[in-house]
Amino acid sequence: MYDNLLANVPTDLWIDGKWKKASDGARFDVIDPATEKVIASVASATVDDAKAAIDAADAAFPAWAAKKPRERGEILRKAFEIIMRDAERYAKIITLENGKSLSDSRGEVAYAAEFFRWYAEEAVRNVGQISVAPASGARIVAQQKPAGIAVLVTPWNFPAAMATRKIGPALAAGCPVVLKPASDTPLTMLALMQALEEAGVPPGVVNVIPSRSSGKVVSAMLHDMRVRVVSFTGSTEVGRKLLHEAADNIVKPAMELGGNAPFIVFEDADIDAAIEGAMVAKMRNMGEACTAANRFYVHEKVEAEFSKKLSAKMGALKMGNGLDDGVAVGPLVNAEGRDKVIELVDDAVSKGAKILTGGKKPDGVGFFYPATVLTNVPDSASMNKEEIFGPVASIQTFKAEDEVIKRANDTEYGLVAYLYTKDMSRGMRVSEKLDFGMIGLNRGLVSDPAAPFGGTKQSGLGREGGQEGMKEFLEMQYVSTNW
Repeated sequence: MYDNLLANVPTDLWIDGKWKKASDGARFDVIDPATEKVIASVASATVDDAKAAIDAADAAFPAWAAKKPRERGEILRKAFEIIMRDAERYAKIITLENGKSLSDSRGEVAYAAEFFRWYAEEAVRNVGQISVAPASGARIVAQQKPAGIAVLVTPWNFPAAMATRKIGPALAAGCPVVLKPASDTPLTMLALMQALEEAGVPPGVVNVIPSRSSGKVVSAMLHDMRVRVVSFTGSTEVGRKLLHEAADNIVKPAMELGGNAPFIVFEDADIDAAIEGAMVAKMRNMGEACTAANRFYVHEKVEAEFSKKLSAKMGALKMGNGLDDGVAVGPLVNAEGRDKVIELVDDAVSKGAKILTGGKKPDGVGFFYPATVLTNVPDSASMNKEEIFGPVASIQTFKAEDEVIKRANDTEYGLVAYLYTKDMSRGMRVSEKLDFGMIGLNRGLVSDPAAPFGGTKQSGLGREGGQEGMKEFLEMQYVSTNW
């Protein structure tokens, strides 16, 4: 099965439009989390390889930046069409190396491709302005120019979408990129390079360098004076380190970091709609998402109904190899991730939480953990402060609006919050009081290529998607003149 699916997937570094071995010949294994078997061996980039990728991007920059916006947009549009043409192939590669169900992977491929379509259209909308200085009468000409080479560092949970969400706006803006994908899931991005090459992306404009020496490789690139932007999606802990590194050369940072999303259900909510939203907010990508609902706050008057219905839905999900028909819960990406979920559940139970469904690691191979619902979770449980990053719903009750707003905001993170209520006045009032960059109001999904994705506090800096996403790869230039 692996040989057939991965037969045409490259496993070397993509630098300057060519497949290359690592300079020292090093490689690392990629594991199928459902079987724990090695499915591929991938080249592991060195600092010298990173420098070669920066050299290639630097050489490609002038010509790519000089292309007409429409020309860049047409290449992105073609990339969208090619990815959608081969969507099933890409979905299976994602499932094979990441573990998520095939239905989740299909959704990710469509989401990932859409960033190319969106930024194909945004490429032609890089507008500036002309005005007259009130005091001097000089003309103020303001235009946005490509910032320069961008280093992109992407996570394993959405190996296609987190890359296209960065590549799309960078290329639309006129910037070349060097991408370092997560070591757990490098195959998806390497396979996507074939689509970009077919679409007409010139050599050197996009370079991909998987590496097990991530810290050294990324650090070397951030200390190259030619690098002007670093865009990172991942943990807040790693984000802090990259911000320190970026400070040395004043590299412009775009950071999409961790989350601790509250999911609030008021007493007047449509409970069935809230359940459907909870299943999306919690179980999309099996909870391995920074946007995943982490803390469920349910009004005490409706908690029993909500918990019963949610546990029935969660308990009915089929667990197994994500490539198999009907599977909704695949394995977590690695043993470390699964063991962290086990630790958090055991901690909550030891402190008084009650398991309604799931809660026990199955026997056998694979990094599996069942869909789990916990009630009576105490404030002292570690899962209320840390990202669960797994298929576990943690439910607590509340009595009053002000109380739940305070509890929801009591976190260092500020990525996304969800709330359900039939009273739109209350919904908008509460939304404004929640200290989060994104709000799902009567919706369990906020991710959209046309929307500005990003958080407050320690959930990051900048925005991805929407018009704002391209601005992360642009610099404003002001020309003062008279005519």
